[in-house]
Amino acid sequence: MIRIELSVELAYEVDAPGADFVFNIHVAHTPSQVVLTEDLSLSQTVVPQVYTDPATGNRYMRVHALPGLLKLSYSAVVEITHHFTEPALVTEVPVCDLPPDVMGYIYPSRYCQSDRLVKLAINEFGGLMKGYGRVLAIRDWIQRRMTFTSNASNSSTSAVDTLIEQVGVCRDFAHLMIALCRAVNIPARFATGTDYGADPALGPPDFHAYVEVYLGDRWYIVDPSGTGIPMGFIRFGTGRDAADVAFASIFGGVRSGAPVIRAQAVEDWSQGIRLPYHCREAISTDGGAKPIPAQGK
Repeated sequence: MIRIELSVELAYEVDAPGADFVFNIHVAHTPSQVVLTEDLSLSQTVVPQVYTDPATGNRYMRVHALPGLLKLSYSAVVEITHHFTEPALVTEVPVCDLPPDVMGYIYPSRYCQSDRLVKLAINEFGGLMKGYGRVLAIRDWIQRRMTFTSNASNSSTSAVDTLIEQVGVCRDFAHLMIALCRAVNIPARFATGTDYGADPALGPPDFHAYVEVYLGDRWYIVDPSGTGIPMGFIRFGTGRDAADVAFASIFGGVRSGAPVIRAQAVEDWSQGIRLPYHCREAISTDGGAKPIPAQGK
């Protein structure tokens, strides 16, 4: 089991007559991700509306802010239980056998134009053995060809743009991997959290985008940017692409500052709580859980 202490601080200068926000920074409630404690504070005397998507567990908060400074602080203590599977045992699921709630993740979406990458994907990955190994081959192919570069893209950058430019941030790596997976009929979805374990040379802690692929009977975590430690990722939301789970959607005139994020793992062997680490097993926080294997096996 992993325990993470999380804090997020956001600040905005809101123009008259005010602005509306939809935030997705609350930790998602899932069977394998338990929120032990959480706290939210806003600098303005406004009443937030929080609701949970019953299909995904995503939690969204709507706020109507008044002109002036809006500060938001959110903190939580989260326990995550992971399911571990030997990579060779993780198989792909034929389209005819996919659960209905997974089917939507094999289609093209706004930022993941898988229909435009079918020929490339089949040429590069169509001949590989189907399963988790093919997913890792797609991840490794992206990491060999793309360079992680801060501020190299914008909110309109798509998977095709990233493929052409060969630079991007975690969001762009995720979109490209999702598009390539869908192009060979592997369901893939966009996931958001924080960049636990990222190299400080990349900058201060930040929000993070990664990928979950549906294989066997569950969603498995993959980090195409390779910048963090997946076992330490807290899930905020999942969707078809970034359009579904932006950490802040803003409607109105607003100037924003850089987020201040802290995600610290706690170790307590007496309770079976250990620090996240890179592992060779396929890991998932979807569905049942297995004991954490010994590190280094």
